Amino acid sequence: MLSSILAQMPWQSPSVDYHAIAPEIILAGGICLVILVDLFTSESRKWITATLTGFVMLGALVPILTLAVDDVDVRSLFDGRYVVDEFSLTLKALFLIAGYVVVLMSQNHVEEGDYYQGEYYTLMLTSITGMVMMASSRDLVSIFVALEFLSIPAYMLAAWRKRDRKSNEAGVKYYLLGVFASAVMLYGMSLLYGVTGSTLLSEIGSQLTVEGQFGGVEALAITFVIIGFAFKVSAVPFHSWAPDTYEGAPTPVTAFLSVASKAAGFVALVTLVYVGFPQAKDVWQPFLWVLAAATMTYGNLLALRQSNIVRMLAYSSISQGGFILMPLAVAGTGDAAGPALQSVIVYLLVYAAMNLGMFAVVIAASRTTRSGEISSFGGLFSYAPGLGVLMTIFLASLAGIPPLGGWIAKFSAFRAVLEAGNGWAYAIAVIGAVNSVVAFGYYGNIMREIWMKPAPNGETTAVRTPSSLVAAMTISVIGTLLFGILPGTILRFGDLVDLTGAFGR
Repeated sequence: MLSSILAQMPWQSPSVDYHAIAPEIILAGGICLVILVDLFTSESRKWITATLTGFVMLGALVPILTLAVDDVDVRSLFDGRYVVDEFSLTLKALFLIAGYVVVLMSQNHVEEGDYYQGEYYTLMLTSITGMVMMASSRDLVSIFVALEFLSIPAYMLAAWRKRDRKSNEAGVKYYLLGVFASAVMLYGMSLLYGVTGSTLLSEIGSQLTVEGQFGGVEALAITFVIIGFAFKVSAVPFHSWAPDTYEGAPTPVTAFLSVASKAAGFVALVTLVYVGFPQAKDVWQPFLWVLAAATMTYGNLLALRQSNIVRMLAYSSISQGGFILMPLAVAGTGDAAGPALQSVIVYLLVYAAMNLGMFAVVIAASRTTRSGEISSFGGLFSYAPGLGVLMTIFLASLAGIPPLGGWIAKFSAFRAVLEAGNGWAYAIAVIGAVNSVVAFGYYGNIMREIWMKPAPNGETTAVRTPSSLVAAMTISVIGTLLFGILPGTILRFGDLVDLTGAFGR
C-alpha cells in the first residue's frame, strides 16, 4: 500500500550544479584524503600531508578559474541560498591562495615543532572550506554554518602548542569569546527570522524596505548580527581576543587568522549589509562608523607601545581592519555603495599579500634570533640582507607608501569615502588620514631596527631559510609589488564586483 502511494507521488530529484560547487567538493575530498594518508603514513614521512594539502588547495583553484571564464555570470543554487558569481569567485581564490601560502609557511615550522602534522592540515583544510562556503552563502543558516565551520578548527589551531601555557591561553580565550559572539549573532539572526519570516537574505532585504521606519526589534537584530562579525574582524571593542591569541598561537596560525579568517568575517559583513540590510542604513551605518573610527585609532595607539613584533602585528591587524571598515561606514550614503564594495575587495586582496609576507619574514628571521622582540631584528640587513629588504617592503606597504600595494588599498578606501560627500564621510576620512601618519611610527621603528641598529649580541650568523618559506615570501612580495606598480591589475578585480553582478540588485 505504502509503496504504491509513494510510486504515484511526483518525486523530483533536486538539480545540483556540480561545476559551481566543485571547489567545495575538492576540498571536502581533500580533507578525507589527508586523514587517510596520515593514518597510513609513518612518522618520518608525515611531511607528505603538507604537500598533499597544498595540492588540494591548488586543485580547488582549477574549477574557480573555469567558472571565471564561463559564460554564465551568476549561478544560483538551493533557491538562491548559495550563489556563485564574480564576488564569490574572487574571494574563494583569495582564501585558497592565502591558505596555500600559510601551508608553505607551516611546513617546516610544524615539522620541527613536533606537532601533529596530519591533524594540523586537516583542521586548516576544514577552516578553508568554511571560508569558501562563506563567500557563496546568501542565507542566515548557511552563513552561520560556514562561520562555525571555519571558526571551530581555528580555535583548536590557536591552542596547537598544547604544552605552551600561552598557546593554551590563546585557544581558550579565542574559544570562549568566539562562542559568546556566536551566541549574540545567532540571537540576532533568530530575531530577524521572527520579524521577516525568512532566513534568505534577499527576502529579508525585501521585508526591510522602508528606510528609517524600523522597530526596536529589527534594529536590535541587525546590531546583534553585526556584533557577531565585528568580533570575527577584531573590531574595537570586540578585539580583546586578538593580541593574546596572535601572540600565543603558532606564528603560521597567527598569519592564517590575521588574513584568511579576518577576510571571511568581512565577506559575511559585506554580504549582510548589501543583501540583507540595504535599506537599514540608519541602523548599521552609524554603528560601523563608530567601529571604524575606534578600531583604527585604538589599534594604532596600542601598536606604538608594543615591544613584541607579533603582538605589534596583532594591533596593526586591528588597525588595518578599521581601514577596511571605513568605506563600509559610508556605503549607504550618496554614490558610495559601489566604490565602497570595490575598495573592500581591493583592500582584502592587497592586505593578504603584504601581511602574509610580513609573517613569513618574521618566521624566517626568528629561526636564527629565537626571539619575537622587535629589538631582536636589529641589524637584520647586515647578516640577512634579503630578509631585511623583504621586511622593509612589507612594512612600507602596510604603511601605505607608494609604489607598493598598500598605497592603492588605502587610496581606494579614501576614494570610496569621499564619494559619499557628506560631513560624516569627511570626518572619517580625516581620522583615517591621521591614523595613516601615526601608523608609520611603529612600522618605521622596525625599519630603523633593521637598517640602523647593530645586531644584538654581535649576531652575524647567516639565516638559513627553508625552500617552502622562500616560496611563501616570493608569492607575497610579487603580489605586493605587482598590485602597487600596476594598480590596474588589482582594481580590475574590484571592478568585476559590481552591485548588480555581485548581489543581483
